[in-house]
Amino acid sequence: MQSIAPLWLWLVFVAFVLAALFVDFVVLRKQGAHAVGVKEALNWSLIWIGLSLIFNALLWWAVLEASGSRELAHEKSLEFLTGYLIEKSLAVDNIFVFLMIFTYFAVPSAYQKRVLMIGIVGAILLRTVMILAGGWLLAQFHWILYVFGAFLVLTGLKMWWAAGKEGSLDDNPALRLLRRVMPVSQGFDGEKFWTVENGKRIATPLLMVVALVGLTDVIFAVDSIPAIFAITQDPFIVLTSNVFAILGLRAMFFLLQAVAHRFHLLNYGLAVILVFIGAKMMLIDVYKIPVTVSLAVVVGILAVTMVWSVRTSSRQAQAKRVS
Repeated sequence: MQSIAPLWLWLVFVAFVLAALFVDFVVLRKQGAHAVGVKEALNWSLIWIGLSLIFNALLWWAVLEASGSRELAHEKSLEFLTGYLIEKSLAVDNIFVFLMIFTYFAVPSAYQKRVLMIGIVGAILLRTVMILAGGWLLAQFHWILYVFGAFLVLTGLKMWWAAGKEGSLDDNPALRLLRRVMPVSQGFDGEKFWTVENGKRIATPLLMVVALVGLTDVIFAVDSIPAIFAITQDPFIVLTSNVFAILGLRAMFFLLQAVAHRFHLLNYGLAVILVFIGAKMMLIDVYKIPVTVSLAVVVGILAVTMVWSVRTSSRQAQAKRVS
């Protein structure tokens, strides 16, 4: 697993992540439990996107300094941007599941921020391990690319089939397992994960929500990480594009929470993206699709699906008013 990124850029990346976590756990925690509004979520989303673009510019400059090639610097920068957009777009489906979990457990808006903050830390740690392991496997066994590609195609087809159907946690195996191994109180106890009932220390529903959010993220990472490896086999770019997208997940959640109903067709677009990326991975030894084409396809599919969603939701709203 070799990367063109110099050591100082790795250190800058680590500093970015630590600073972001410091802001989340120290600065924002002073605000206390509160519902995050659309304006606050939008502002933080723009901040995280801006920081990601700044880091991408540093990556471009680092590659240029190391290689002396502008063409290679452009290529690596586009790989980061494409990986970032893929992770961001697939995170939308992740967020819809988070919404379902919060609704199922009736988690008050004021407590949702803490759940997501802890979930982001867990996601960063688990994804780092998965990416490093995946990079090592690809370096040792090239044929795994075909396995990853086939998996993404099948996942995309499954997502298309499931799109538009009502999700439910009632038959979720992870939820059933958690309920067996962990006695849970009937109600919340503020933002606490543990409480005392009848003299016994038991979990609150908030701890179960955190566990489900973590399990959900691991499941979705199995899709998104191979998709980014299809764009680049550079572990540094896979890791950084993934982590920067995850850092903005909390703000993105609260932003989409307010407008989720307007993007009801987005899962169809995500399904097509997964099929495209899987096909790209399986064809890599026959024809390597340029990263600019991959970026254009991902952006185009997202744009078409979002516009399509907004237009159809507007028509449905007008039809309801008329009826």
